[in-house]
Amino acid sequence: MEQELLEIGAMALKRAALNEEAKNFVLQNEILFKTLKKAANRYIGGETINETIISIRELNKKGFTVTTDFMGESIRNEKDANDATKEFLNLGKSIKASGVNSSISLDLSHIGLLVSKELAAENLNAICEVAKKSNQEVIISMEGTDRTDLILDLYKETSKNHNNIGITIQAYLKRTKEDFQEVSQLSGSIRIVKGAFETPKGLSIERGEKLDEVYLEYVEQLLAKNHKCSIASHHEKIHQETIKLINSYKPTEYVLERLLGIRNEPLEDIKDKGYNCRIYVVYGKEWYLYLCNRWAEYPLNLFRGIWDIVNK
Repeated sequence: MEQELLEIGAMALKRAALNEEAKNFVLQNEILFKTLKKAANRYIGGETINETIISIRELNKKGFTVTTDFMGESIRNEKDANDATKEFLNLGKSIKASGVNSSISLDLSHIGLLVSKELAAENLNAICEVAKKSNQEVIISMEGTDRTDLILDLYKETSKNHNNIGITIQAYLKRTKEDFQEVSQLSGSIRIVKGAFETPKGLSIERGEKLDEVYLEYVEQLLAKNHKCSIASHHEKIHQETIKLINSYKPTEYVLERLLGIRNEPLEDIKDKGYNCRIYVVYGKEWYLYLCNRWAEYPLNLFRGIWDIVNK
């Protein structure tokens, strides 16, 4: 019964995240915005670049490296895509000027992929050029299955001219077995996630032991070759099994990664034992969808959100 309620809650929160009317209502209602923002603050670096640089610096002081993402996706007009690109360019410049340790993460649909592949390619190239000047990496996030081919194609094309670009792969997709063999031949960093998007029937592996095994098979292949990679998971079992592989293969080009605000304390313990650890930081005003998705991953976090609201 408890598990059923959690699944119902997760489904409701995922639907809430995609409800444009609800998002707009929250953004336009000052009282509701300020109230929910107290809960969102746990998971975001700030609303502006300056606020986020402060958050990054604090994480760096604790010994974490960081990757930073300006929140947003599914932009469908050129102006908004170019505005988002300018923000990423300013982020790259601010990271360099402030001297903090952070790479850049982004969704290609945030910088124009749904407008045209050419626009996204142009904007991605510009971001990579700025990032290169301060030895920053640019990591492409993965999106829904309707965009997978476009994202992988653009990654492969861009990596021909930029050696500071990486890609995210989703272990739950059955097609990833073939995609992995191709992208792992390239030098770019690979971030491995389990995958969170709903997929048409038959395209993905359900969460459970089978998916854990598949995920760890990819991890082992990368660590054995010392291929630059990020093991992005909040599943304690995944990171503990990864540590065993690290101890066995002795790689240096890896990080264990988690989102800001989610199981960061156990990751800090891992870091203190000498393992490379990174925190994924997001910022901006588009936090409504992000907050709903964080709650959807573990609906009991709603109670943590209530605590944050009434105590801040």
